[in-house]
Amino acid sequence: MSAQNHQERMSPSPSNPPKPQGKLKGSGFGWLWLGLGLSGVAMLSATAGALLAVSLSSTPLMQTRIRPEDRGIFSDEDLAISNMRIPELTRPVNILILGTKVLSSDMGGSLRPSGHDPLVNSLDGLSDSMMLARFEPQEQNLTLLSIPRDTLTWIDGYGDQKINEANREGGPALSARTVSDLLGGVGIDRYLRVNIQGVEKLIDVLGGVRVNVPQDMQYTDNTQHLYIDLKAGEQRLTGNEALQFLTFRHDGMGDIGRIQRQQILMRALIEQALSPRTLVRLPRILSTIQDYVDTNLSVEELVALLNFASQTSRENAQMLLLPGDFRNPETPTELSYWIPNYAQIDHMVAEHFGRSSEPTQAWRADPRYLRIAIQDGTEEPEAVDALIDKLWDAGYRNVYLAQDWQQPLRETRIIAQGGDRDSALDVNRSLGLGEVRVESTGVLHSDITIQLGRDWLEQQGAYLRSDLW
Repeated sequence: MSAQNHQERMSPSPSNPPKPQGKLKGSGFGWLWLGLGLSGVAMLSATAGALLAVSLSSTPLMQTRIRPEDRGIFSDEDLAISNMRIPELTRPVNILILGTKVLSSDMGGSLRPSGHDPLVNSLDGLSDSMMLARFEPQEQNLTLLSIPRDTLTWIDGYGDQKINEANREGGPALSARTVSDLLGGVGIDRYLRVNIQGVEKLIDVLGGVRVNVPQDMQYTDNTQHLYIDLKAGEQRLTGNEALQFLTFRHDGMGDIGRIQRQQILMRALIEQALSPRTLVRLPRILSTIQDYVDTNLSVEELVALLNFASQTSRENAQMLLLPGDFRNPETPTELSYWIPNYAQIDHMVAEHFGRSSEPTQAWRADPRYLRIAIQDGTEEPEAVDALIDKLWDAGYRNVYLAQDWQQPLRETRIIAQGGDRDSALDVNRSLGLGEVRVESTGVLHSDITIQLGRDWLEQQGAYLRSDLW
């Protein structure tokens, strides 16, 4: 919807009288201050709920005109109900999230005399990142599927291309159709496009985000005025520092390394910044980022999604990577691609995105062939030897050492790198410890990555003391 059409739809008329302006004059969110101001930290009062029910049905953050022939790509039904309370999701919802990083030269602009090619606030051009988020209210699961921007796939009307071309050629509608086709027909209800400059402002308005920077990151690009200088370790990042964390690519992993850092940052935001208290601050957040966002979500739906995410436990937040592998160029003129593994995609979609109407059977890999990578976070080589022995006794034969974790870990993490939570839980039971995570932040080609923590040392010490007695 264009800004002009939106303004016409909201213009005063006998059937649509003007609404009183709130504190954010001209922002469109003054009523939301009133509604959320009537709430406690966790729940809106009945009066505020009624206000939400009649006021949040529009899509004030929508900047894209969807062509009539493309409107069927997205669901035309409301995804949330208020019931005189904070809006709640009515069913499972799939949201396509697109991140853009657009330079002046991408829009046909010329470099400045200094050679600077500045970032511009645009949502067009190649998508720099792509995720499909599934909100499952019945199971209380939140699943994020990261799709590498170099994924080779069919784009309707343009042939086999990297998937990030879809946004440049046809915006969110073509991107949604392309992702749906790639995943075998998964329905996509809404889209959300965010310019990277909006991510910086969002993190600043949230007060920063605390993450573990896995390694020292240094990189300079004078053309983009990009200066990355982060030290390894756990720290609170400002918006600008978070962008440095997200845009760094010089770790030998390329786009996959960026995806892993995106997942680290997303998990941190879900656990730290998304809380009932955030809903009260929503008007300020929206007014800060609205120029950098394009979405066909209504504010009522947006509140429902944020409320759902704020109540999602860590174990119910799953972060996946589109199954596939690199195809590296054979000559300097060839492009590199991420080649999808369609058999694994079909299994992942059936398990995590509800494409099949039949309940899926839990599938576990044979322990003998399960690829288990170990990253030592204990700084004690003997502890790793004891872990390998323990896994061998439990029937795991395909175990190998990967690069050590970058800093000592207090608690062992058992990461289901490919989304196989059941196999990760089996490993957890065999070891008798460890936090199970479904995410793609482990070793790339593993099925399970064990990031070994000092709780393993404590357990081994307890065993040794019991043997002595």
